[in-house]
Amino acid sequence: MTQDPQPTIVSQRRRRRERGQSLVELALVIPVFFVLVFGIVDFGLGLKAWITITNSAREAARYAAVTCATTSADEDDVIARAETTAAGLSGVVVTVTNCPGSSTESVIVEVEYDYVLVTPLGGMLSILGGVLPSSITLHSTADMRLE
Repeated sequence: MTQDPQPTIVSQRRRRRERGQSLVELALVIPVFFVLVFGIVDFGLGLKAWITITNSAREAARYAAVTCATTSADEDDVIARAETTAAGLSGVVVTVTNCPGSSTESVIVEVEYDYVLVTPLGGMLSILGGVLPSSITLHSTADMRLE
């Protein structure tokens, strides 16, 4: 019995056509993949920046609560403490309210930071019809009673 050579030719033609299909599928999936990866990277770095400024506000408020009523500490010392705690971030804006003050009042420390996206996520989403700003303002406030 001899085999018919026809199935081999048909399968070779089919494989050649499927290679083109794989490239088209890859071209459709790659932009979605990059948006997803860039979103994860920017979300992670933005979350790290937000945690840093939250810790900075809390640390500065605690420092102010302990020192602003009893010693000669002033707003500049509290601002320096907040900026030192947020050492990895440049451009942090710190506002201190009620330092020095009396021991029954509260001191309020506000920290703001403009997080700039590190990936081209905004540009990619604008091509797809979405809108994402190039920077996001992160804000944290801590309020503690003076001791």
